[in-house]
This record gives sequence, structure tokens and C-alpha cells, in this order.
Amino acid sequence: DSSLLVDVSATGDWTVRGPKSRRLQLVNKLRVVLGGLFKRLHTTTNPIIHSLALLPSKWPRQLNVSNADLIHLIWINNEMLSVSDVAKIQKPLIWTLQDMWAFCGAEHVTEDRRYIDGYSKSNRPSYESGLDINRFTWARKSNAWKAPINIVAPSRWMANCVRHSALMQTWPVTIIANPIDTDRWFPIHKPLARELMCLPPGVPLLLFGTSGANDAPHKGFDLLKNAIKYLVGKIDMHLVIFGELAPENPPDFGFPVHYMGHMHDDLTMQVLYSAADIVAIPSRIDNLPNVGIEAIACGTPVVAFDACGLPDIVKHKETGYLATAFDVEDLAKGVLWLLDDKERHMLICNKARQDAIERFSYPVIAQQYRLLYESVIAARQS
Repeated sequence: DSSLLVDVSATGDWTVRGPKSRRLQLVNKLRVVLGGLFKRLHTTTNPIIHSLALLPSKWPRQLNVSNADLIHLIWINNEMLSVSDVAKIQKPLIWTLQDMWAFCGAEHVTEDRRYIDGYSKSNRPSYESGLDINRFTWARKSNAWKAPINIVAPSRWMANCVRHSALMQTWPVTIIANPIDTDRWFPIHKPLARELMCLPPGVPLLLFGTSGANDAPHKGFDLLKNAIKYLVGKIDMHLVIFGELAPENPPDFGFPVHYMGHMHDDLTMQVLYSAADIVAIPSRIDNLPNVGIEAIACGTPVVAFDACGLPDIVKHKETGYLATAFDVEDLAKGVLWLLDDKERHMLICNKARQDAIERFSYPVIAQQYRLLYESVIAARQS
């Protein structure tokens, strides 16, 4: 039996428990605002969210007196738990990392080596100024987290980051992928899907998008733009972009572009994946992006770079194409390879769907977590 504890509950699901009183709901909102004030003292060109986890909460006390055998942390930011709160949890503890924050400073994604070398005054990057909230946050973690926590990394890349980090290099790490409900995410007949999304029939569609982070450097949209240049004149296709509306002055990709805006529900995304022929994920840094898992569950192959967590999703020339890391010409070759043989494309679509069921479905991932839960509880009891 499990329940989900949250700072903001909006689903109406009785197993999702959040603060019921107006006072506590207001307090949680104020915590986010107060925590954000300190970030204004820090200047950086890294646009990704930064979290100080500074303000203590009542969660440790509530967790420690609960009847839970085990506490499983997923994403605890927006001042839900402070750094010191994590250390106060007395139950057996597992933490699944969705980004790099746990072993970094305040940043959730970074390309520098401070998380490996430790955060010092001498290795602060040139793109930062003002209060070094990353060093400040990392030092608080280092001082508070003396007892190792059982870490779950959804990808081999994330596990390697943990093992090389100055903070968590000796902590136990288990690789368990993020799950997907393959009974809900499945292929929809492509002509119907395109009709529902008002997309043209009979032309290959290349899909790209994120949850509102298309311009984030680590998502690599600039790399995809450069790869598309190699496709002009070699193939007749359309681009489909979600996560943003058409800009006032849209760039010329050399192909017709359909801007879908922000997607707000799983069903719409399922139809969009099914309408596409390929999903492009040109990320520089990514853990185990849901877009990739959702795409193959809907039978749509993925083209990506052989980097970060993408090789844990894409099997090269079996469920998609893995280009040499950040080689945009090879990424373009991957698009051509996936589209130039219709029979092969259909086989890859079917293989992608089957692979998602075998590796990412709820029963598969649930069993892996159950074994880990039992192991962690038994270790604590002994």
C-alpha cells in the first residue's frame, strides 16, 4: 500500500495527500516565495531552476510518526523539504533522482565539474556572480547528509553522475527506469491521429518538444535546427513542434512547421506521438526523458544523440537511431535512415512498442522497486 504526500494536491485522488487547511496551503505558497528571495542575490546565465531548500518544514515529524515502513523521495523542491529536513527522516529512505539537484548545489542541471570536484571559491564558473548559492547549498548538504541514502537513478548516465559526485560517490545506487502505463500509452491509428491533431496526411512528420523548455540549452533544440539544414532538399517532410506557440518571427527551417502550443493532458500527447513518424530528442543533458519513453510506447521511433540517458531508451537501429554525440550531420542521417524504407520503419515502430512494454511498463518497474524496498527494509532491521 502506498500514498503520495504533496505540498499541493489538485487531483482529488484520496491516495494523494496534501495540506487541507487554508492556513497550511497559504504557508506552503509563502515558503516558495521566501525561498525565491535568496535566489535574487545570485546571477547566472544557467536558466534552469535553482533550489536552496532552505526553510524547515513539518514533513520530517509527520513522516517519522507515520505507519510507513519506508519513505520514497521523488522531487522535494519548491521548498517542500529543506536540506536539514532530509537528514531528520528516521525511516528507511530511498530517493529517485529526476535531475542533478541532489548531488549539486542549488542548480538542477549543470555542465560544469563542481559537483565532481566540490564547490569552492576557486572553481566558481565565470557565468555566475553575486552570492554563490550553489556553494552555499552544497556545503549545507555536505554537512547535513552524513548517513548515506539509497539512491535510485533512472538511467546509467545519472548513476555515473552520482558515483563521480563529491557528495554521493560512496552512496548505494540502483538503476531503475521511470515507468509508464503501457495500457494507457499505446499507438493510435496514424490517419486518425493526424485528423484529430489537424496535421497533414501522407507526409513524414518529425516531432520535437518539451514541457515549456524548448529553448533550454540542455534540450539541444539548436542542435536539431542545425541537423535539419542537412535534410533540406533530401527529403519531403514537415516539422511539428509542441511546447510553444508560433513565434512572431518564426525561423525558416526549410520545411513547413506546425506549432502545437503547450500540451496539457496525456491523451493529447498520445495522439500527437501517434501522428508523428519520428520523435527527435537532441538533448545535451537529460536523465531519462519521459518524451522518449512515451514515444516508443506509442510505437514512434526516437532519433537522439548517444549521450546522457538516451541510450537507456533508444536501441540503435532497433527502436530508433542514436547519432554520435552532438554530431548534427549524423543526427540528420538518422532521420533519413528511419524514413527511407517504409517497411523497415514499420518494423521499428512495432519493436519500439514491444520494447516499452518489456522494459518500462508498470508491472516490470514495480517488481524492481518491490525488491529494492524489501532489501532496504531488511537491511535496516538487521
